Order: sequence, then C-alpha cells, then structure tokens
Amino acid sequence: MIGTGTLANTAAVVAGGMLGLALGGGLKKSIQETVMHAMGMATIFIGVGGTLKEMLYLDGGALQTRGTMLLIFSLIAGSLLGAALEIERRLDGLGGWLKGRLGPRAGGRFVEGFVTASLVICVGAMAVVGSLEDGLNGNAATLYTKSVLDFMIVMILASTLGAGAVCSALPLLIYQGSITLFARALAPLLSEAVISDLSLVGNVLIFGVGVNVAFGKKLAVGNMLPALAVPVLWHLFV
Repeated sequence: MIGTGTLANTAAVVAGGMLGLALGGGLKKSIQETVMHAMGMATIFIGVGGTLKEMLYLDGGALQTRGTMLLIFSLIAGSLLGAALEIERRLDGLGGWLKGRLGPRAGGRFVEGFVTASLVICVGAMAVVGSLEDGLNGNAATLYTKSVLDFMIVMILASTLGAGAVCSALPLLIYQGSITLFARALAPLLSEAVISDLSLVGNVLIFGVGVNVAFGKKLAVGNMLPALAVPVLWHLFV
C-alpha cells in the first residue's frame, strides 16, 4: 500500500528514539560525549563518501570531478536565501515550542537533538528516491532500508541528546509523506540527473551536520537547506 514506507520509517524513528532514551539514562556524561564524537565522525565520513561518489568519475583512466560549479552555486544561493528566511532560527523555535509542550521531560538539549536528528534523517537522496518509489508504484523497499538506518541513528542521538531526537519523526513524516503524496506531480522534475545532483548537495549538508555533532554547533546547516532546491531549478532552466 502506498505510504507504508514513510509510516514504517516514522515508527522506526520513534522506536529507536525511545530505546535511546532508555539506554542513555544510565550512561555517564563522559561516555555520552564520546558516543557523540564517534557519531559526528561517522556522519562526517558518510557525507564525504557520498559527496565523492557523486563528484568523482574516471575519464580515460584519469580521475575527474563533476558538479563543482553547481555545488558552489547551490550552497551560496541556498545559504543566502536560508539566512534571509532565518531557517535555522525557525527550526530552533520549532524545537523550543515542542520542548515547551513536553515540559520537564524534554531535557536540556532538546532543541539540539531535534534539529540535529531532523537534518540527519531528512537530508539525503534515500528520503527523496524512496518516497518517490513509494508514491509512484507502492515500492517501499528503499524506505524500509532507510528505516533500519534511521532507527540506529536516532537511537544513538536520543541516548546523548535526549527527547528532541524522538520528535524528529514529525518533520520526517511531513517531508517524506508530502513527496509520496505528490509523487506523480514531482516525478517529471526529479530525473536521475537531478537526484544525483540532489545527493551531491545533500551529502555536503550531511558533512556539515557531522561537524556540528562532533565539534559543537559550528555551521548553520539549517540556513543551507534551500540549497537542495537549486539542482532542480538548475536542470529546469540551465
């Protein structure tokens, strides 16, 4: 049935987050910090690996790169728009609103956990490709695979950052659910080339999330989110 992929993914995020909360309660602060650093390093290398996979190719035995100008333009244009719209501040505000609804149960790092987990599980080609496949032909295999990955990711984030990571299930449900719902309208815009460039830009943003997880908040990745729309417009008009 169409939509089961996103529902399963959302349930996996909630289950992983709840398990992470249960496990994290018994961890010393030093252990939590070490796990966060390890998670950050893993996310950094996931982002780097995904970026290089899309950028590098062999041409006559020589290693070449592609998409450099698109990547630069996407990040600059997206960051300018995101900063003007204050997306990072609005994400923090949404996290603060959710924290207010939960009260003392939310914990001190709720907003950080919400924003970090939301970015990690929503930014990436699997979310787009899997939701399209689910909406077009009811094939949720990609989202089922993503569910397993997100279960582990959110479990670790919840064990260190608290209940905010669990609430990342809400933007995931809205984001992937919307793509699935409007898949037939979006499909002509999201060709294989567009998805490849989306993956390129998305993996750079994942790298930025990894830097923030490992070293504290250094990059306003939320303000860079509009960069994901640039490859679509690029292929439409350029």
